[in-house]
Amino acid sequence: MIRYDFTGKVALVTGSSRGIGAAIVSAFSASGATVVLHYWDDPEGQNRQDAQALAAQLQAQTAPGTTVHLLAADVREPDQVQSLMQQVQQHCGGLDILVNNAGILRDRSLRKMTLDDWHAVLRTNLDGVFYCCKYALDIIRDGGRIINIASVAGLVGFHGQTNYAAAKAGVIGLTRVLAKELARRQITVNAVAPGVIQTAMLGELRPEVLAEYLKQIPMGRLGTPQDVAHAVLFLASEESSYITGQVLPVTGGWI
Repeated sequence: MIRYDFTGKVALVTGSSRGIGAAIVSAFSASGATVVLHYWDDPEGQNRQDAQALAAQLQAQTAPGTTVHLLAADVREPDQVQSLMQQVQQHCGGLDILVNNAGILRDRSLRKMTLDDWHAVLRTNLDGVFYCCKYALDIIRDGGRIINIASVAGLVGFHGQTNYAAAKAGVIGLTRVLAKELARRQITVNAVAPGVIQTAMLGELRPEVLAEYLKQIPMGRLGTPQDVAHAVLFLASEESSYITGQVLPVTGGWI
C-alpha cells in the first residue's frame, strides 16, 4: 500500500525501465505524481522496449490527469543530461523530485579489472549523478527532493567491486556536500544504500556468493525493489523535510 500523496509533484527517476528504478517510478505514479520514466537507449533496444511497456502499464493505472513521460538520455554525457532536464522543464514545467538511480556493474578483482571496467562504472554511477544534480538545479523547485541511490558497497566494500564501491562512496560524499549547499533553498539531498536486492543484477553473482550474502542478512531474506522504493518515497515526502545529508541503508539489518 502506498501511503504518500504526491499529487501535483513531478518526479524524475533515472534508469527506471526495470529493476529498482521501475519500482520507484511505479510507486511515485501510484501516489499521484507526474513521473518521468528515463532510460538509456541501448543499441539492442531492450531498455526502450522495457520502458515503453512500463509507461503503457503506468498510464493505464494512473488516475485521470496524471501523466507519464518517457525520455531517453545517456547520463554519461553532460550534453544529453542537460537536454533531458530541458525536456522535463518543457513537458512538466519544472521538477520537484530527482532520483538518481541509473547504474551498472562490472565486477572483477583489481588485478583483472580493465581500465574500461573502471571508467565505465565511474562514468555511469558517479559522473552521471553529478551531471543530473548539476543540471537539475536549473529546474528543480525550492523545497524539492534529491535522492541518490548509493549502495551498501559504498559503506563496507566487497571483493571485486573497487570500481562500484568507489563510485557509490563518491555518491555518498556528493550527497552530504550537496545537502549543505541546497539547504538554503529547503531542498533536501539524501541517499539510500540498498543491500542485496532481487533484481536482474543478481544473475551476475555466483550461487555460492549469493548464499554467503544471505547468511549475513539478519532478516534472512533478500530485499525487493519495493523495499527500496518505499524508503525513497519517505525521503521524498513532506514528512522527511528536516532530514538531509543522510544515508539510509536498506539492508535487512546487514549493517
